[in-house]
Amino acid sequence: MNAPARPPAPSSDLTPAAPTKAAARFVHLKVHSSYSLLEGALPIGKLAKLAEGYGFPAIALTDTNNLFGALEFSDKVWAMGIQPIIGLNIALDFGDGSEREGLPRGAGHNQPRSAPAGHIALLAMNEAGFANLMKLASQAYFDPSDTEPPHVSITRLEAHSAGLMCLSGGPRGPIDSALRTGQTDQGAARLKLLEKTFGNRLYVELQRHGLPEEAAVEPQLIDLAYTRGIALVATNEVYFATASDHEAHDALLCIAEGRYVVEDDRRKASVEHHLKSADQMAALFADLPEALDTTIEIARRCTYRPLGKKPILPRFVAATTGASDADQLAAEADALRLEAQTGLAARLEVIELADGFTRHDYEKRLAFELDVIAAMKFPGYFLIVADFIKWSKSNGVPVGPGRGSGAGSLVAYALTITDLDPLRFGLLFERFLNPERVSMPDFDIDFCQEHREKTIHYVQQKYGTDRVAQIITHGKLQARAVLRDVGRVLQMSYGQVDKLCKLVPNNPAKPVTLPEAIEGEPKLQEARDSDPMVARLMEISIKLEGLYRHASTHAAG
Repeated sequence: MNAPARPPAPSSDLTPAAPTKAAARFVHLKVHSSYSLLEGALPIGKLAKLAEGYGFPAIALTDTNNLFGALEFSDKVWAMGIQPIIGLNIALDFGDGSEREGLPRGAGHNQPRSAPAGHIALLAMNEAGFANLMKLASQAYFDPSDTEPPHVSITRLEAHSAGLMCLSGGPRGPIDSALRTGQTDQGAARLKLLEKTFGNRLYVELQRHGLPEEAAVEPQLIDLAYTRGIALVATNEVYFATASDHEAHDALLCIAEGRYVVEDDRRKASVEHHLKSADQMAALFADLPEALDTTIEIARRCTYRPLGKKPILPRFVAATTGASDADQLAAEADALRLEAQTGLAARLEVIELADGFTRHDYEKRLAFELDVIAAMKFPGYFLIVADFIKWSKSNGVPVGPGRGSGAGSLVAYALTITDLDPLRFGLLFERFLNPERVSMPDFDIDFCQEHREKTIHYVQQKYGTDRVAQIITHGKLQARAVLRDVGRVLQMSYGQVDKLCKLVPNNPAKPVTLPEAIEGEPKLQEARDSDPMVARLMEISIKLEGLYRHASTHAAG
């Protein structure tokens, strides 16, 4: 049985973004990496190697509610000769009385007053689509209130659907959830609304992980797809690498939800939620080959991958209208030179010269640094940093004297970015900025914890909130932490786990991995070999070590 004919995709959408591999039969379109925090257990490097080993011509990344791994995934998969497809698994609220029962309560919060109907998957077809993915991922956190889980509204999705393909979501999707609760009309209405938004870029998703909720609604999904002329697509929701990783992934879900592995009334993944080969998927959907073929169609329609870019700095000094980049650089270099020379003169009026140095030595060092900064095209950067540090010092925000290699710059000292005389302390400018190692300068400056938000707000107001972002940091499950977390979900005694943890060396400067700790500590080996529960603890912990636990912002980066 074949689905009704659909309008052909635009020819530009059918251009492969990477060399295709022979006899492509299936492409994974629903993969969660370790950036699906405490949900995915598949590091991107490992994912890329597995995809290469399976011979996939393309593969998609659809982490939940974020694009943290998009650039890393794009680079690593492309390096393997595989077409990367950038996607997003995002919660969607139709505003039609979505199910709210059974939603977890956040600490200190009441039950959410609104809730998403389920998750859909969005895939970027082109650059415009990727831009919309970024907007939607951001709005998923900005739009909801503190008591609502991250999600986007259908209105928001309609406004940013250009360049995107949509998969209906599978068992956790809004269509399946409605059908599963007997709300057939609601499921059909939601599908119709998605079809209105995406047209022939919408696909009805089928998954077969051996779960009863999947089998219960599959006939209805197929009927809806055939009735409306929407193509079916076969997907496998990938959370971990191989079937042998299932137990470790189950423990990861327990860590995320504060549950124990022995509990039954909690979220669980099937052993089938691993990265399967094309042959395995072909056997699984042998009765619906069209759903396999659709994965190839989708891969051909997705022709974009994000590329790394050098930092784009705002123009601090306005050059004349229509000025070239060279003219702009010259204007900023002149401004920096004037400001640095004026600043150094002011410094030399109030400080004692470093032993063995004359005023001429300071001026000569300043001129040398300015020439290097101009040649490396960083005058604007110095002016930008000096501006917000001067503003901070003038507006009640205590600022530290400077740390790291940046303290070796006399220009920084003259601009009051730092307060350490590099000549007095024998600090080298070359450790900070070196023409042979072209990289963005990095000033390590401490801002008062209680008032640093004023500085961040000033920078946002000066350059635009849409052009200023804080640096993200990802906390990992390190050796000791993962032992404690896994020990808790296995319900091992705190004392026993604590003794094992204390046998793992604690060296923040050079963290020791769990396998290294076991290899170097006979007591850990003895505990593992004599106690099956400890052996299980270590086996699971080793598989989870290094996965991302949470995302947060750098204090003031």
